[in-house]
Amino acid sequence: MTEFFDMPSYLEHSYLGLVGLHLREALLPVLAGLVLALPLAQLCVRFRWLYPPVLWVTTVLYAIPSLAFFVILIDYTGLSELTVMIPLAVYSLVVLVPAIVDGVRSVPQETLAAATAMGFGPIRRYVHVQLPIAAPAILAGLRVASVSSISLVSVGMLIGNEGALGNLLDSGMKYHQPRLVWLSVVGTAVLAILVDAALIVLRTLVTPWMPRGTRKSSRTLVAKEGAR
Repeated sequence: MTEFFDMPSYLEHSYLGLVGLHLREALLPVLAGLVLALPLAQLCVRFRWLYPPVLWVTTVLYAIPSLAFFVILIDYTGLSELTVMIPLAVYSLVVLVPAIVDGVRSVPQETLAAATAMGFGPIRRYVHVQLPIAAPAILAGLRVASVSSISLVSVGMLIGNEGALGNLLDSGMKYHQPRLVWLSVVGTAVLAILVDAALIVLRTLVTPWMPRGTRKSSRTLVAKEGAR
């Protein structure tokens, strides 16, 4: 059975090593996108006129095919993991910014007024009041962004073997080894399912006050994930 997971020497990684590489290349961009999306979304909430142009820019960037994005970056970042991760971070913004904006805007005005009366400034109110209440919407956006990122990492196989599990798909097709193709396809699908399940558990832990019956909007957002 262990022979099934043996990797060709030219891949320079064990199967578990490729799994770890795939997770790193997929999830670090999503984390970077979240760090960027949080203040950007707050600006969009504070200045409503800013939201349409921000949404337009992120949508246009998302429309750029991933391979074309990689090719543009090669001159600056070379054939490296960074060339794969930068586009994935940019792509995550088109999901995360609207999710955070919608979540923050859903906070009742009475709650904001109460926080202001207690002496909370804008930043403290955003961190301690608005973000916790918006957590279900934010985590729903993270689920979509994470699953999409995990699938897109494989495209990196076309630029210097930076596709992690996607490298197995490339090798399997080139050298007619179905075993490698199955390890790539099934491994990527399992990773996406496990990460999505972990985020569902995280959502349950951080929103114990949220009735299960009201989580329909989160499932709806995940269902809207589009293939690139």
